Amino acid sequence: MATETHGATEAVAMPQLDFATFPNQIFWLLVTLVVIYFVLSKIALPRISSVLAERSGTIMNDISAAEELKLKAQDAENAYNKALAEAKAEAQRISGEANAAIQADLDVALAKADAEIAVKAAESEAMIAEIRDNAADSVKVVAKDTAKELVAAFGGKADAKTLTAAINARLKG
Repeated sequence: MATETHGATEAVAMPQLDFATFPNQIFWLLVTLVVIYFVLSKIALPRISSVLAERSGTIMNDISAAEELKLKAQDAENAYNKALAEAKAEAQRISGEANAAIQADLDVALAKADAEIAVKAAESEAMIAEIRDNAADSVKVVAKDTAKELVAAFGGKADAKTLTAAINARLKG
């Protein structure tokens, strides 16, 4: 009798293990699986696949847009490099023109300075020649006066013509 009570409590405690309810449980299991299959195949899976397809399309559009932007960036970089090269060439041309203009001004200024120096040198040479001539004349005058005084100091008298001839002969060498 102890086993019967114990078996009765088991039957009440776990009805899913009772073989008498197995066909009913299997029926409801199959109904539940079919309902889950139709719900998933008709509602959930199409929505999931449409979301995945939309994401895939968005990713592909983003990748193609990125490629287009990359090409535009490369074109912009090429245009920038071309403009930079043209600007450098223009700067070199302007610099060359400025250097040529400065050199022309410098050449004019140098020619003017050379002309002024040549004029001043000619004036200086003329002055020096005049000073030499005057110096030679002054030396002759001083030499005449000194010789006259010396001859007079020695007690003689010399005429101007003789003194001039002697001084000229001595100065010539």
